[in-house]
Amino acid sequence: MLLIPRRRASARGLSSPTTTHYSPITLFRAAARICALVALILASIHATRAQDTVVNFDPTATQVTFTLAATLHTVHGGFKLKTGQMHFDPATGKAGGVVILDATSANTDNSSRDQKMHGEILESAKFPEITFIPTQVTGPLADLFARKSAQLQVAGIFRLHGQDHPMTIPVAVSPIAANGQFQAETKFDVPYVKWGLKNPSTFVLRVGDTVNLEIHSTVQISRPAAKN
Repeated sequence: MLLIPRRRASARGLSSPTTTHYSPITLFRAAARICALVALILASIHATRAQDTVVNFDPTATQVTFTLAATLHTVHGGFKLKTGQMHFDPATGKAGGVVILDATSANTDNSSRDQKMHGEILESAKFPEITFIPTQVTGPLADLFARKSAQLQVAGIFRLHGQDHPMTIPVAVSPIAANGQFQAETKFDVPYVKWGLKNPSTFVLRVGDTVNLEIHSTVQISRPAAKN
């Protein structure tokens, strides 16, 4: 039996400890109520997630390329997709998940240029990942669920070189198979110099301060289970 001290007033106005007795049945009932509350909270979280539409990216069927304008020519390169999954609520568009590019995989087919890019600009040994965390999806989601092409806007946080930047990315989605596979494509500019990265220009070669990024990926879209 648990004994819990309680203060009781004495004849001199001072307080002295007393003891309140709680039976095992009372303690058991209190513990049961706490467990029921925790179970209810966890069930509500699970129910919310169960209503989300899930989008899985296939790294083996994803092409990530970038272009950088220069005075003598345009630099072309690419990244590898490390992993990608996002989810969103079809009713509200509220989204979550993460898409991760492998910064260490950046390649322009020029070893000296790539060495400088990794060592002085991306600093990929220190910042090995470039991530995008979606927070909101807007657009004709009904067309998407009807297996029609759709133009969506995905807002989120783009993390580059250890810094977070709010960004909204346009995404074109088209169905390519009856099993929920879609082709997702996006193209957008990254103002890397404005975001604090070094501009690789030299006295002879001048390059732009914005890099264009393109992503073409096969994605699997899973809708929430229909309610009975």
